[in-house]
Amino acid sequence: MKKILIVDDHADLRRLLAITLGKEYDIIQADDGVTALEAVRASRPQMVLLDVMMPGEMDGLQVLSCIKTDPALKNTLVVMITARGQKTDIELGRSLGADNYITKPFSPLSLVTWIQTQLQ
Repeated sequence: MKKILIVDDHADLRRLLAITLGKEYDIIQADDGVTALEAVRASRPQMVLLDVMMPGEMDGLQVLSCIKTDPALKNTLVVMITARGQKTDIELGRSLGADNYITKPFSPLSLVTWIQTQLQ
Protein backbone atom coordinates (compact mmCIF):
# COMPACT_ATOMS: atom_id res chain seq x y z
CA MET A 1 0.00 0.00 0.00
CA LYS A 2 1.35 3.43 -0.91
CA LYS A 3 2.05 5.87 1.92
CA ILE A 4 0.91 9.46 2.30
CA LEU A 5 2.22 11.77 5.02
CA ILE A 6 -0.28 14.42 6.13
CA VAL A 7 1.36 17.42 7.79
CA ASP A 8 -0.80 20.11 9.37
CA ASP A 9 -0.94 21.69 12.81
CA HIS A 10 -4.75 21.39 12.79
CA ALA A 11 -5.75 17.94 13.99
CA ASP A 12 -9.23 18.25 12.44
CA LEU A 13 -7.83 18.67 8.94
CA ARG A 14 -5.40 15.77 9.42
CA ARG A 15 -8.28 13.62 10.65
CA LEU A 16 -10.52 14.59 7.69
CA LEU A 17 -7.79 13.76 5.18
CA ALA A 18 -6.86 10.55 7.00
CA ILE A 19 -10.48 9.36 6.91
CA THR A 20 -10.86 10.38 3.27
CA LEU A 21 -7.63 8.67 2.13
CA GLY A 22 -7.22 5.90 4.71
CA LYS A 23 -9.02 3.18 2.80
CA GLU A 24 -6.68 3.38 -0.19
CA TYR A 25 -3.40 4.54 1.36
CA ASP A 26 -1.27 4.00 4.43
CA ILE A 27 -1.55 7.32 6.30
CA ILE A 28 1.18 8.86 8.44
CA GLN A 29 0.60 12.13 10.29
CA ALA A 30 2.75 14.95 11.65
CA ASP A 31 1.82 18.26 13.23
CA ASP A 32 5.01 20.26 12.69
CA GLY A 33 7.85 20.61 10.22
CA VAL A 34 10.60 18.87 12.19
CA THR A 35 8.42 15.82 12.85
CA ALA A 36 7.36 15.83 9.20
CA LEU A 37 10.92 15.75 7.92
CA GLU A 38 11.79 12.94 10.34
CA ALA A 39 8.73 10.99 9.12
CA VAL A 40 9.66 11.48 5.46
CA ARG A 41 13.17 10.21 6.09
CA ALA A 42 12.01 7.24 8.17
CA SER A 43 8.88 6.16 6.27
CA ARG A 44 9.62 7.24 2.69
CA PRO A 45 6.04 8.08 1.71
CA GLN A 46 5.21 8.44 -1.97
CA MET A 47 3.40 11.72 -1.25
CA VAL A 48 3.37 14.47 1.38
CA LEU A 49 0.37 16.76 1.93
CA LEU A 50 2.04 19.73 3.56
CA ASP A 51 0.72 22.86 5.24
CA VAL A 52 2.85 26.00 4.86
CA MET A 53 2.17 27.80 8.14
CA MET A 54 3.05 25.67 11.16
CA PRO A 55 4.50 26.45 14.57
CA GLY A 56 7.99 25.42 15.51
CA GLU A 57 11.43 25.46 13.94
CA MET A 58 10.41 24.67 10.35
CA ASP A 59 7.50 25.82 8.23
CA GLY A 60 6.18 23.87 5.28
CA LEU A 61 8.30 25.69 2.71
CA GLN A 62 11.46 24.76 4.61
CA VAL A 63 10.31 21.13 4.76
CA LEU A 64 9.54 21.22 1.03
CA SER A 65 13.01 22.58 0.28
CA CYS A 66 14.68 19.88 2.40
CA ILE A 67 12.71 17.14 0.63
CA LYS A 68 13.34 18.40 -2.89
CA THR A 69 17.06 19.06 -2.37
CA ASP A 70 17.76 15.67 -0.78
CA PRO A 71 18.77 13.20 -3.54
CA ALA A 72 17.15 10.33 -1.62
CA LEU A 73 13.83 12.16 -1.23
CA LYS A 74 13.56 14.48 -4.24
CA ASN A 75 11.13 12.22 -6.12
CA THR A 76 8.61 12.36 -3.27
CA LEU A 77 5.47 14.12 -4.47
CA VAL A 78 4.69 17.17 -2.32
CA VAL A 79 1.34 18.95 -2.31
CA MET A 80 1.19 22.25 -0.48
CA ILE A 81 -2.21 22.71 1.20
CA THR A 82 -2.41 26.17 2.69
CA ALA A 83 -4.42 29.30 3.35
CA ARG A 84 -1.62 31.29 1.70
CA GLY A 85 -2.98 31.69 -1.81
CA GLN A 86 -1.39 34.85 -3.15
CA LYS A 87 0.31 34.56 -6.53
CA THR A 88 3.72 35.10 -4.93
CA ASP A 89 3.05 32.31 -2.39
CA ILE A 90 2.10 29.88 -5.16
CA GLU A 91 5.12 30.86 -7.26
CA LEU A 92 7.45 30.38 -4.27
CA GLY A 93 6.02 26.95 -3.53
CA ARG A 94 6.37 25.89 -7.15
CA SER A 95 9.92 27.28 -7.36
CA LEU A 96 10.89 25.15 -4.36
CA GLY A 97 9.53 22.06 -6.11
CA ALA A 98 5.91 21.67 -5.01
CA ASP A 99 4.12 19.24 -7.30
CA ASN A 100 0.78 20.89 -6.58
CA TYR A 101 -0.37 23.92 -4.60
CA ILE A 102 -3.89 23.88 -3.17
CA THR A 103 -5.41 26.75 -1.22
CA LYS A 104 -7.76 26.30 1.73
CA PRO A 105 -10.66 25.86 1.73
CA PHE A 106 -10.46 23.10 -0.83
CA SER A 107 -12.52 20.20 -2.15
CA PRO A 108 -11.39 16.91 -0.59
CA LEU A 109 -12.90 15.09 -3.59
CA SER A 110 -10.76 17.08 -6.03
CA LEU A 111 -7.68 16.37 -3.93
CA VAL A 112 -8.45 12.63 -3.81
CA THR A 113 -8.92 12.56 -7.58
CA TRP A 114 -5.57 14.29 -8.13
CA ILE A 115 -3.82 11.95 -5.69
CA GLN A 116 -5.28 8.88 -7.38
CA THR A 117 -4.01 10.01 -10.79
CA GLN A 118 -0.53 10.66 -9.39
CA LEU A 119 -0.16 7.45 -7.37
CA GLN A 120 -1.46 4.92 -9.90
